[in-house]
This record gives sequence, C-alpha cells and structure tokens, in this order.
Amino acid sequence: MRLLSALLLLLLLRSTEPRKGRANAVKRQTSECKEYMEAGEKYLDCQDHIHHLLLARNKIQVLRDNTFSQFKILKSLDLQQNELYMVEEEAFAGLGQLTTLLLQHNQMKTASEEHLLPLPNLRYLRLYDNPWDCRCSLDSLVRTLQVPSNRNLGNYAKCSEPDALRGQKLKKMRPELLCAEDGEGHLPGQKPQEGQGSLPKPPPIKKYPDANSLCHTYMFPKPMLDCKSKELKNIPSSLPSDIVRMDLSSNSITQLRPKEFVAARDLKLLNLSSNSLDQIDTAAFAGLLYLRELDLSNNSLHYFQYGVLEDLYFLRMLNLGDNPWVCDYNIHYLIYWLKHHPGVAYSGLICTEPQEFRGWPVENYVKTYNGECPNDKDPQPGKGDTGQGQTAQELVAETEEAEMELLPKPLRDPRPKKYEVTRLT
Repeated sequence: MRLLSALLLLLLLRSTEPRKGRANAVKRQTSECKEYMEAGEKYLDCQDHIHHLLLARNKIQVLRDNTFSQFKILKSLDLQQNELYMVEEEAFAGLGQLTTLLLQHNQMKTASEEHLLPLPNLRYLRLYDNPWDCRCSLDSLVRTLQVPSNRNLGNYAKCSEPDALRGQKLKKMRPELLCAEDGEGHLPGQKPQEGQGSLPKPPPIKKYPDANSLCHTYMFPKPMLDCKSKELKNIPSSLPSDIVRMDLSSNSITQLRPKEFVAARDLKLLNLSSNSLDQIDTAAFAGLLYLRELDLSNNSLHYFQYGVLEDLYFLRMLNLGDNPWVCDYNIHYLIYWLKHHPGVAYSGLICTEPQEFRGWPVENYVKTYNGECPNDKDPQPGKGDTGQGQTAQELVAETEEAEMELLPKPLRDPRPKKYEVTRLT
C-alpha cells in the first residue's frame, strides 16, 4: 500500500513540477511530509496533508480496493482522461471528506451504488464520455443518480449499449428498462407491436454536438470547459452550468444564435477567438450576467447588431483585434456602447473598410462622422461643382444665411433678449 501511495504522489508532483508558480506550494507541502527508507530507497509520504489529488491524463486502467484509503482529508480527486475500465467497489474507501470526483473521459462500462457508499459528502460526480452498458448491472447506480438530492451527480452521462437505449441519459431514463429481458429496451412481458420491426426508422433529429462528449472539463484551479480545436461549427449543446471559463477558440463557428450560453450562467471568461464568426445575433450573450472577459479576436466581424452587448453588465475586458471592421453607420452602436461603459478595456478596433478610413481607430472615425468627409472635400481648390472650392458644409452654411435674410427682422436675430415685444398686424 505504501508503494502504491508513493506512486500516486509521484504522479501528482510530476504534473505540477513545470510551473514556477506552484514551486513554493510544493516546497511548503514537502516540508510537512514524512520521509522514510524501505528496501534501501527513500520515500516521501504526504498522504496526511493532501486535499486535492490530480491524476488526470495518465494511463490508469484499474482502481483496486482501498487505493486511496490513506488520503483521509482528500476533498477532490481528478481521474478524468485515463483508461479506466474497472473500479473495484471499495476503491474509494476512506474518502469520507471527498466532495468532488471526476471520472469522465474513461472506458467505464458499469458501476454500482456500492462505489459511492464510502463517499457521504460527495457533491459533484462526473461520469460522461464513458461507454456505459445500460443493463441490469447498472441499475443501482442509475437509481442513486436519480435521487432528487443528488442533482449534481452523473449529469450528462449516457448509455452506449444496447442499441435501443443508446443516447439516453442515466439521470432521466426509466430504470426498469435496464433489466428488459429481450435486450431491446422492451419491458419484461411486453412485445413489440405487429409490424413494428418492418417499419423504416424515422431519420434522426439533427442536433448540435454535445459539449460533454467533445470537450474536456477541468475543475482546478477553476471549473473550465476546454473545446479548443475541436472542429466545431456551432456552439455545442448541454453546456455545464457550473463552469466559469470556456475556451471555444480555433474552431469553425460562424454564427452566435440567441441564448446559446444561457445555461452557463456563472461564466466569467469566454474565448471565441480564431473562429469564422461573421454574425452575432441579438441576445446571443443573454444570461451571461457575470461575464468579465470576452475574446472575439481573429474572426470575420464587420460590426455588432444593435443590442448585442446589452446583457454584459460586468464586462471588464473585450478583445476585438484582427477583425475586418467596416467603418460606416453600422459601427456606431459598438462605439456608443463602449462610451457608456468606460470600465471596459478594449483593443483591436481598427477600420478595414472603406479605403479612405483604413487603419483609423474606429472611435476616431465616429468622431469625424458629422464633420468634413474626405469625399466631400475638393482636392484642388478653385475646381469642382461649386466653382469656389467650397466644401459641402460651407455651402450649407451659406444656404442657411440666405434663408435667414428672408425672415422678418424680429425673428432674424438669434441672440436672446431679456424683454422683447413684437406687434403683429
């Protein structure tokens, strides 16, 4: 057991070693560990001081009974993205303080309620992206997950087998189907209707990819959904509700539709850079009340529709670089919104079109919008339609002066007087 514990500790220290920011924490942790010799080799035992054990992205295949029994104060255990296919019933024995267990992205096909009995304080359990075999052996686990008080246990996990139950969520399926005798999802004693087997199946309903099957979820240091470089063309469905960071960069998303992020209500950072975004619908960011950082750089955006940013009350950073911004009347909404939200730091807002404004900061273009336009100014004084080298603004001013001469004298003088009596006959 000591040897296994030492191996687990080695994996933990290995995963945290490269980052300088953690060096002091590791050094402080090792100073509290016990050092001992066994078979002529030195061991460092830190089991009594570990609160969070990160074993993700390794090649662990089996968890034996009492594997973690010495980690008495462990609060979170991350085993996602391994090759786990077998977990013995007492594997988590001794983890009475554990609140978070991450088992997603593995090869688990079955489990039971017995696996969870040693975990009375468990609050978050991730089981999705495992090839669950929805038969009788899974019955006790499914019934446990469906207890109303276990609302954050096993969300998004789905059946892979048998075919009749494929795609059904463990949290919502009918448990009695797990023990159907014919293996085709029919209740015991229930026969399919006559001719049912010969009827062609309706075409499947087209759905967007599921975030939990395509993307990876990390709970530490902060809950994060990593969907980077997944060849996505749309925002994935079933976004987890408890994440605070979401990386959707380097995909092929072209449009953000209304309320696509409404499930991720606690989101604080959203990275949509390096996609092909050219349209953001009004209410696309609805529900993101707490969003603080939004990265839309390196896309194909020309302007924002009116109202797109109205739900982002607490936004503090907006990255807009490397977009082909078109400086015409449509761009005014974005500048108007930024002007009335001075706490938002933004970057990359440069005109690309039309040619005469290329390279201008967009805010400078908007300031001169009501002033002298480059196309209105005659490049050669003395020539042009007016014959006097005048700008359009000068002609308008002369016209207004001529109209003033036609008004009655009392109405001609724009200067206000303290007392003025006009007799009309």
